[in-house]
Amino acid sequence: MQFMIILKATKDSEAGVPPSGDTIAKMIKFNEEMVKAGVLIDAGGLYPSSHGARVRFKGNKATVTDGPFTETKELVAGYWLIKTKSKEEAIEWVKRVHGVWPEDTELEIRRAVEFETSPEIEEQAAKNRTQTAAAR
Repeated sequence: MQFMIILKATKDSEAGVPPSGDTIAKMIKFNEEMVKAGVLIDAGGLYPSSHGARVRFKGNKATVTDGPFTETKELVAGYWLIKTKSKEEAIEWVKRVHGVWPEDTELEIRRAVEFETSPEIEEQAAKNRTQTAAAR
């Protein structure tokens, strides 16, 4: 099962205040533990919402709203994508991240939808990943 762990934004993250060196070191250590355990698929941090935009569709019309967005508690500051045997195992991993941040932190765990695919779809997905990696 794949799960996305969503790190909720804070006033500091939305203000663009970078994490301290100590926090970054703890984050790297936690990520390394997940890599060694074979559960980490991907992880990343996000710029404040002032660097983003929202696109809302109504009928055939798309409306774009540039950030920043005011409802900080609903915003995402970072994420992990992990693969575990159960939701309970994912929760145990999330509990281990406690103490990385010096402030109160909220994380959300959401199971990712995994579709059964054909060999043709898997082959195309592999080509897309290769092309994306080459373009970086």
